[in-house]
Amino acid sequence: MKILISAYACEPAQGSEPGVGWNVVQELSKYHQIWVLTSNCHRLAIEAELVRNPQPNLNFIYLDPFGLIIDWSQQGKQTQKWVYIHYYLWQIKAYFISRSLHNEICFNISHHVTYVKYTSPSFLCFLPIPFIWGPVGGGELTPKNFWQSLSLHSKIYEFLRNLARLVGECDPFVRLTARRSVLAWATTEDTAKRLYHLGAKNVQVYSQLGISQEELVSFEHGSLLDQSLIRFISVGRLLHWKGFHLGLAAFAQANISNSEYWVVGEGIERKRLEKITQELGINKQVKFWGSLSRNKTLSKIRNSHALIHPSLHDSGGLVCLEAMSASLPVICLDLGGPAVQVTEETGFKIPATTPEKAVHDIAKAMMYLAKDPKLRLNMGEAGKKRVRDIFSWELKGLFLSQCYLKVINY
Repeated sequence: MKILISAYACEPAQGSEPGVGWNVVQELSKYHQIWVLTSNCHRLAIEAELVRNPQPNLNFIYLDPFGLIIDWSQQGKQTQKWVYIHYYLWQIKAYFISRSLHNEICFNISHHVTYVKYTSPSFLCFLPIPFIWGPVGGGELTPKNFWQSLSLHSKIYEFLRNLARLVGECDPFVRLTARRSVLAWATTEDTAKRLYHLGAKNVQVYSQLGISQEELVSFEHGSLLDQSLIRFISVGRLLHWKGFHLGLAAFAQANISNSEYWVVGEGIERKRLEKITQELGINKQVKFWGSLSRNKTLSKIRNSHALIHPSLHDSGGLVCLEAMSASLPVICLDLGGPAVQVTEETGFKIPATTPEKAVHDIAKAMMYLAKDPKLRLNMGEAGKKRVRDIFSWELKGLFLSQCYLKVINY
């Protein structure tokens, strides 16, 4: 079939949104002819990859509104506030270009892939062909009981985020995107409820994330760990909603001898987190590594025994899949994307009732893993198997291709 895909973010060898866009279109090109609408900021990387690895079924159309290019991966504070305006205008231009393309090519299906954001419309829904939306996320909220553990600055952020979400839902084009979709994928149950609220009739929960077979193989070549020293690790931007303050408090409460806690990432919360480690008396056991390259980050994960990821609202949580691929048990809150990925066989999903209860339960899970090497091994193997069986990009490409056939034949 001839498939038109909207992937504003799409770039090889990247994580996050660009990685989602690239892996989806690359896998789908094994089964169909794919035309991809994306931003010029990804052009150099895409064209270099296609020179190294030609993919005849992949066709890229690069566009930006008014010729203005924003490289979101290089955003500073000044450009970050403009990226969503740029994205909205990009979607409008993408529609007019796609309309002309459709008159020439006659696509069978249009599919919006990135951004993975349910409060922005996709104008591809107005083409006279079946439209698929997503997976999209963003309907996850910080539980009310956890606001008490946040600073004033963080509370203001959460208020503005919630307000922006509600404003987005009032956009008539967002509602039309939902209503005109023949299939809408939501990253989590929270977002699924919002899509139904917007008028989508066929909603399914399906994670936007995956791991390639090549990456899975690379994770198998890990380091031999010293089992006498138990190492916990958290990876991500140091922002309040990542919940790393909960992980540190739990680590202090668990009080496990011969243990360390590594924190990989950078962000505005770093000074606060460092102060927390001082106040809790765990500063000698906690190591802040700052921002590392992807390869170095994955090396740190492979050299750890368990991932702590107590995120308060996360549509994805790719690091959970990366940890599971490296045979690490995962301790997360029973919220958002991580709750979709992690099961009781692969880790601990902590109920998000109150901060105090969450810290207590995370500490208990840490202690279980620290004293039981067999439990770590079993959960690690179960996690690797779950990624291989459900979150492989190759399997996801086959699944999406089969969904296209079902939509056409419905």
